[in-house]
Amino acid sequence: MRKAAVVLLLALLAGACDSSASPPPTFTDARALADAATAATTSGGSAKFATDVAVGSVRSKGQGQARFGAGGTSQVMTTDFIGEPMELRLVAGKLYAKVPEGSRDQVGTAKPWVVVAPDGTDPFSQVLGGSLGQLAAQNDPAHTLGEVAAAGTIVSAERSDLGGVAAEHYRVDLDLAKLGADLPAGLAADEVAQLGGKFPVELWLDDTHRPLQIVLDLSPILAGQGGSPGSSAKITTRYTEWGGPGDVQAPPPDQVGTLTP
Repeated sequence: MRKAAVVLLLALLAGACDSSASPPPTFTDARALADAATAATTSGGSAKFATDVAVGSVRSKGQGQARFGAGGTSQVMTTDFIGEPMELRLVAGKLYAKVPEGSRDQVGTAKPWVVVAPDGTDPFSQVLGGSLGQLAAQNDPAHTLGEVAAAGTIVSAERSDLGGVAAEHYRVDLDLAKLGADLPAGLAADEVAQLGGKFPVELWLDDTHRPLQIVLDLSPILAGQGGSPGSSAKITTRYTEWGGPGDVQAPPPDQVGTLTP
């Protein structure tokens, strides 16, 4: 019996000293996770990104690069959100859209670029301003990380691998009732009381806490808004090449047209 106890003790000590065992993920609190990832994003300078928006059978993709800093995020991207390629640039809080040449007469401008805004009174902004603004916001990790800080609860965490890069993988539930006016997917504040509940977010962070991938699963919201059972809605954004030049400029002023209401 004594010999068996000694063998068991040695086995436990060996396990405790096993340097190959992975340490646990860094964060157990959603706010601490969001604060660290936000700080790492801001100091990371810039990154390339690719976004995949899948709602049921409808799918759109985008890719571009973003520059992060204390003064906010600037980005340039190309997306097929409207069914054909469109370039967007977000600089100093203004969102510019390059109107496809065949659509400029319909929009009411002869110049390639226009400024769009969710509260714009011109027809182009009224139709696409809100959607394009949300699309640009979802490319900015700070947007989702702010939601995680305000309304998130970590439900699981593990050390993982993403495309050959060591990562910490977190699953977080966001409480709709705690998000206030900062709601995803164009959800109106007065709909929160009807829907309630939570929706999941997944985050992969590198060893300096910079985001590698963020997945928003909006399927519960789609179902709550009357979507068919089993309908899915996910936004997946992947970040690569952190620390690159990140050169993002506004279009030349003489190339930006003025839209009339």
